[in-house]
Amino acid sequence: MRILAVDLGKARTGLAVCDEGELLASPAGVIQEYNRERLAAAVAAKAGEYRVGEIVVGLPRNMDGSEGESAQSARVFAEQLRALIDVPVHMQDERGTTITAHGYLNDTDTRGKKRKAVVDAVAATIILEDYLMYRRNRKHLSNN
Repeated sequence: MRILAVDLGKARTGLAVCDEGELLASPAGVIQEYNRERLAAAVAAKAGEYRVGEIVVGLPRNMDGSEGESAQSARVFAEQLRALIDVPVHMQDERGTTITAHGYLNDTDTRGKKRKAVVDAVAATIILEDYLMYRRNRKHLSNN
């Protein structure tokens, strides 16, 4: 099943999608939108375009596991998506994904405007990879 991941940002929201075998997560672009209702509609449209069976929204918890304003905003956004699309919407802890994304971009020497344009999609890809690993581990444990 294809799954769409969302790295919610204030100005830019990164997207990633996986293949039907749930093996490969790939960046799927960035949506620049401040208005959350329009953003939710744009993400729902992308979900339809990619024919996804699930959406996973990054949950930006604090390093101690608590949830602040950004996490609450992500939860509200997930509810907005649920109202617009008939596929399950899950939350995935995204602690450290932006830092990891910047590390990947440093490794590939991606700088300037290009870096700003892709960092959110790379972060969404990391969120999706983490979620796919969670699904594989859960499936593995249920088979034992």
